[in-house]
Amino acid sequence: MSAKLPSRLHHTAYVTKDMEKTRHFYEDILGLPLIATWCETDFLFGKDRTYCHCFFGIGDGGALAFFQFADPDDQAQFGPDIPASPFIHLALNVDNETQAELERRIKEANLEATYVLEHGYCRSVYVVDPNGMTVEFTNDDPRAAAGDAERKARAHDELKRWLAGDHTSNNTFRHAEAA
Repeated sequence: MSAKLPSRLHHTAYVTKDMEKTRHFYEDILGLPLIATWCETDFLFGKDRTYCHCFFGIGDGGALAFFQFADPDDQAQFGPDIPASPFIHLALNVDNETQAELERRIKEANLEATYVLEHGYCRSVYVVDPNGMTVEFTNDDPRAAAGDAERKARAHDELKRWLAGDHTSNNTFRHAEAA
């Protein structure tokens, strides 16, 4: 019997130093609507903490959420800087049209896409938000879904192979293009 999987992303949670800059980026530039703002005080980790918690909606009903604390000490304790690394990022699935629209909006806002990466099985556009977090917008190659079952069946064997030292690429999309 296999475990039932979560049905969708409910929300992510990050701490921002500037909620208005974060709102502007996600809502005005990227087009993710502000769907909830919770202004709260809760007894958390030994004392009352006052914070604002904003949610920006994504298409599956989930959201990207950000906290900002009223007390600078709470902000410092819970809001360490997001590591500036392209490998620590949030990836959102988009279709071709939405990806092109996001690239246009990013350019129109005088931001630069950090980079575009053609993985073969998907095309990814990366941009850095006001908090230093990299956000990826991924458009899957329509041919990728055909191999999902095989990749799932081989996932553990591929991981074992790689961990054992065989670092040969198994990205047949990239190799097919190079041939």
